[in-house]
Amino acid sequence: MAAALFSTAILICLLPVSVSSSGFPAALKLERAIPANHEMEMNELKARDRTRHGRLLQSLGGVVDFPVDGTFDPFVVGLYYTKLRLGSPPRDFYVQIDTGSDVLWVSCASCNGCPQTSGLQIQLNYFDPGSSATATPISCSDQRCNWGVQSSDSGCSVQNNLCAYTFQYGDGSGTSGYYVSDLLQFDMIVGSSLVPNSTAQVVFGTSQTGDLVKSDRAVDGIFGFGQQGMSVISQLASQGVSPRVFSHCLKGENGGGGILVLGEIVEPNMVFTPLVPSQPHYNVNLLSISVNGQALPINPSVFSTSNGQGTIIDTGTTLAYLSEAAYVPFVEAITNAVSQSVRAVVSKGNQCYVLTTSVADVFPPVSLNFAGGASMSLNPQDYLIQQNNVGGTAVWCIGFQRIQNQGITILGGKPLLLEIYISVAQKHMFASFAIADLVLKDKIFVYDLVGQRIGWANYDCSMSVNVSATSSSGRSEYVNAGQFSDNAAPQKLSLDIIGNIIMLLLLVINMFL
Repeated sequence: MAAALFSTAILICLLPVSVSSSGFPAALKLERAIPANHEMEMNELKARDRTRHGRLLQSLGGVVDFPVDGTFDPFVVGLYYTKLRLGSPPRDFYVQIDTGSDVLWVSCASCNGCPQTSGLQIQLNYFDPGSSATATPISCSDQRCNWGVQSSDSGCSVQNNLCAYTFQYGDGSGTSGYYVSDLLQFDMIVGSSLVPNSTAQVVFGTSQTGDLVKSDRAVDGIFGFGQQGMSVISQLASQGVSPRVFSHCLKGENGGGGILVLGEIVEPNMVFTPLVPSQPHYNVNLLSISVNGQALPINPSVFSTSNGQGTIIDTGTTLAYLSEAAYVPFVEAITNAVSQSVRAVVSKGNQCYVLTTSVADVFPPVSLNFAGGASMSLNPQDYLIQQNNVGGTAVWCIGFQRIQNQGITILGGKPLLLEIYISVAQKHMFASFAIADLVLKDKIFVYDLVGQRIGWANYDCSMSVNVSATSSSGRSEYVNAGQFSDNAAPQKLSLDIIGNIIMLLLLVINMFL
């Protein structure tokens, strides 16, 4: 069976878009976990420990930490990404953080059309199931294949009985491949203790074809943080590894980066608005937009979640895109507020302003008002993008772009991701408003999937945060402030960790007695 699975895993990356499922043996053979002579190879011990640690994590639950790099600035990067470790032995993969999709996928070794190099100064990798001792294919009969089928992200290949996927986008780009199951390695904090190199089995896609990301901003794939069963957050929560809540804090300045954790960042100034139920994305009810404290004359139906419209929070888009009915009054209100202090110009179809002073001194505050009384305050830097600065004269452009004949309003997104996002909206729904990186930066965001709500608070994302996670016992565990900061690795070992190490050593010694 092992040889069959190994050869099938190789086929996943070699066939164009073909695994015969293997049945269980008629009889089970019991073997000693440790030979009678007590002799085991080091790699066998490591494999045994990984399995045991997985069971320990399922009984404890904790906070999972991912590093964050990239920025919102489309002239620098225009996306945020993280590094994952997949397979055995683990390999590094850089993937874009995206709350607008569900699936984690990475480029396969034989991917046709995937970029070879990246302008982000990162080493691109390709996943090779044949090189991972723990990779197994997902067949059509595997119940995990249904997770993707339910959200229209998966299908089955009759030719080879493999669970496949195809994502096609409106600009003609897309990706397709097969699902595999393999180990995801991560750092976890349980209580105040660090559990490094923890692992859990997850299902993800291996892309065989794709031209989604061009080489100047190329990454290895996309890390979907959606609500459906195929998302990693749902998979880890179902195993009891981490809570069904995640948080991020994306830095806007000083090189970007930030914090991304599976757990709830705790901040006293958080406000929450409920998620719209039974939606494929993170839909919330936006009620109005205010400029300088005055509500804009926009019909509330523009933002309603009905007839394929809605308001979506999405990290996969960088700038802001508003439907015509919202864009025109928004730009008019901003222009009228600054008409005496700046010179308004149109550059490449964008509304821009020439000024010699700080934008904070001239431009008005903006407020997005949501159901439940929650408001999101935007500073000028949250809705403006600086184009250039020559001789003390700066040109700032409104980062909210107009989308005609689409009924879409998106806050965040460079042109490529705009086209991608529109196509996703066409596949699932039309969004009247989507909040993305331009607006999400310099704020804590909490996605509480259990409580079906989203919260936020303005925050300096270069500072440390408090994170809580509810363990399997129902008790809330809090990670001390200072353990997550910058790119968010725990900064020092605690006495609890030392105690845990001693306990593990005693267990190992006892195992060989």
